[in-house]
Amino acid sequence: MNRIKQLVTIFGIALMIISVNHSELSTHNSEPHDPLPGNIEVLNFGTFHMGFTPDEHTTEFDEQDRENRQRVHNIAEKLSAFEPTVILVETPPEYDDKLKDSYLSYKENPDMLFESPTEIELLAFELGRLSGTERIHGIDHKMFYNYKVGQFIIENAINPERYDTYSDDLLQFFPEVDVDRDTLTLLEKLKLTNHDRFLDFLITINADRLTYAGTEGGFQGADEAAKYYQRNLRMYSNLHRIDLDEDDRVFILMGASHTAFFRDFMSRDPKYKMVDTFDYLK
Repeated sequence: MNRIKQLVTIFGIALMIISVNHSELSTHNSEPHDPLPGNIEVLNFGTFHMGFTPDEHTTEFDEQDRENRQRVHNIAEKLSAFEPTVILVETPPEYDDKLKDSYLSYKENPDMLFESPTEIELLAFELGRLSGTERIHGIDHKMFYNYKVGQFIIENAINPERYDTYSDDLLQFFPEVDVDRDTLTLLEKLKLTNHDRFLDFLITINADRLTYAGTEGGFQGADEAAKYYQRNLRMYSNLHRIDLDEDDRVFILMGASHTAFFRDFMSRDPKYKMVDTFDYLK
């Protein structure tokens, strides 16, 4: 009987301890916390590369032509209504010092000419000058991947017919944006480039179609596609290295396939709030 009383006593004490700890835990969890930065406004803008690019798909554009430069500057003027406090571009962060020096030189002398200008010098710099933006950073991360692995490297045993069809003319499956781009003005091209279905197309052509390529029992295409996902995830991680708060307004300028991935990443990220590109690209 005494043994039973001892066990009952011990059990009662244990319940009291658990109850006290639970009460303390509940009180602790109910304390307010300072919220992390959230809803930072971002204009996530995609473009074709206006200078030299090793990309397979290119857009004909003479970056040295005076009228073309003026057309780009007109686009920059439209986008400057966003009034960004920070501009992020597709260069690796290790070149930030050189990037900032070039940007400051341009702000002091907007008539200066660059030997081989790209969308960074033509669009981002002018946008920043018009907006009075002080901060500019690069967030690129270079990684090689073989997007032709299913065509020349392996004997495709998964679905070569569909892979070849996608590779030859994937746009036929995206009729909303399947237009002759050579007939479009620069503004129309950039509107098309930032269309959601065109961004979907870019992810598919650059990565997802590779999942249809692989040897018997192999995943060579999927593994190459994963490298492109990895590159964009690392670029997104570089974005998080930039010191931002709720008062910042971030303009991101990249090749549009990266814009497409960032669109998807940011749509799920409570830190950012993407503005509608077409509110500014009128």
